[in-house]
Amino acid sequence: MADPLLFNPRAYDPEHFDPETRRLLRATVDWFESRGKRRLTEDYRTRAWPADFLSFAAREGLFATFLTPASENGGRQDARWDTARIAALNEILGFYGLDYWYAWQVTILGLGPVWQSGNAAARARAAELLSQGEVFAFGLSEKAHGADIYSTDMLLEPDGEGGFRANGSKYYIGNGNAAGLVSVFGRRTDVEGADGYVFFAADSRHPAYHVVKNVVDSSKYVSEFRLEDYPVGPQDVLHTGRAAFDAALNTVNVGKFNLCTASVGICEHAMYEAVTHARNRILYGRPVTAFPHVRRALTDAYVRLAGMKLFSDRAADYFRSAGPDDRRYLLFNPMTKMKVTTEGEKVVDLMWDVIAAKGFEKDTYFAQAAVEIRSLPKLEGTVHVNLALILKFMRNHLLDPAAYEPVPTRLDAADDAFLFRQGPARGLGSVRFHDWRPAFDAYAHLPNVGRFREQADALCEFVAADAPDEEQSRDLDLLLAVGRLFALVVHGQLILEQAGPTGLDEDVLDELFAVLVRDFSAHAVELHGKDSATARQQAWALDAVRRPVADDARSARVWEQVEALSGAYEMAP
Repeated sequence: MADPLLFNPRAYDPEHFDPETRRLLRATVDWFESRGKRRLTEDYRTRAWPADFLSFAAREGLFATFLTPASENGGRQDARWDTARIAALNEILGFYGLDYWYAWQVTILGLGPVWQSGNAAARARAAELLSQGEVFAFGLSEKAHGADIYSTDMLLEPDGEGGFRANGSKYYIGNGNAAGLVSVFGRRTDVEGADGYVFFAADSRHPAYHVVKNVVDSSKYVSEFRLEDYPVGPQDVLHTGRAAFDAALNTVNVGKFNLCTASVGICEHAMYEAVTHARNRILYGRPVTAFPHVRRALTDAYVRLAGMKLFSDRAADYFRSAGPDDRRYLLFNPMTKMKVTTEGEKVVDLMWDVIAAKGFEKDTYFAQAAVEIRSLPKLEGTVHVNLALILKFMRNHLLDPAAYEPVPTRLDAADDAFLFRQGPARGLGSVRFHDWRPAFDAYAHLPNVGRFREQADALCEFVAADAPDEEQSRDLDLLLAVGRLFALVVHGQLILEQAGPTGLDEDVLDELFAVLVRDFSAHAVELHGKDSATARQQAWALDAVRRPVADDARSARVWEQVEALSGAYEMAP
């Protein structure tokens, strides 16, 4: 029997979606299964550009259906921007290979400035390109400055006829070799400050557009490109001034979210391989899974993966329900990018410690999973950048809740139009949140949820009485340790919110929170050791350390679920 928690191609039928979405998701799974594992791993090893996948997506209208907002769909009722089904496709593409996901993900980023633009001609052009099966690119980062958009050296000089000539280069630009439209960020040479920013549309096939190289050794084409006197007409301008700056950040808000479900997909495929190998590997006359430390490692990996999936699915509901008066998604977004993806690294590491040399073999999916899972926390900003962003919400979230109507599970066939009219990218400190405590109250009967709640309450006391002062706030090393503690509380909250609607087994939930109690204790000890921590903060940190509530019978029942993954899925040869 298929595990109800994990994606399994053998049993996959997304019946909660509308018929066309269901057909396209299943067709995507079938396309990968028909190619087989041998071709999948060989293409990864030889760094083949995923042209065959993109041809399949074009024939099926996959990107056009999933990435065209209803306002631009030309009457095609199935085309809309629906975060729930986008997340489902992220998981599938991550499951089969991050190279396929990357071409799709970068297309999402490239479309962000276009769908936010008031330029109707550019939006119509993008919709037509999507219908033709083209991919898109997001020209923001530069070699010298990374994603520091204040310092862009892509310069637009007025041409005297109402347009510009663009000169400069961009770096780390996915799909930059093949994009029908590249959304490029630059600044005018004749206007100072934020008023000079410009987002414009470029075509990678234009003779003034030069692809320099692929900067990575991968099927993913992460390009460096250069524009030399590239003509930018009024029809190509997407945003100017502060609106261009906001479009850059708001695009990352939309696109960054996709990293979490891709990470989930990678871990799911790797887990099937790892458990199957460990269960059938005989060492010293016994299956590897007979050893207690192996059972613990695989059980921890399984429950951490459960937490990743529950958090990501619940976060999608907040994206879909967002609006001008509800911007809670701005916290849950960097959480998915930072917390879920770093959990993915832990999941793979735990399994790799079990399967050891097997994880290097070129005919396994695991070999690529072990490499690719590292990239996700490092895309669209580092872990540290996202932790610093998360800290902006800490006081309001923990100490000053506001009244909101409950956000339902959002699997309805609706267009998430607000994501392209988010408005100015500022005011994060004023975002309010609902009370996090009721989610914990609903599962107070579970010993480790209760134990973790003690730690969360202690963190509230810390923030109220012993939070870093003005001088300590300049010590980012200290602040990041505090941020990791706060991130755990938010992580646990959304997991608990999602546990009820999904009917998650309470043994799995309590086992997961045993892991989170250990994590909180470890981060508290880390805070205790920081150079600038005060005596009161050090004392608080040690007092916040807790031991999880052990239950051998519960752990044994969860292990049975993990062990059942052995042989549950193997990709067709």
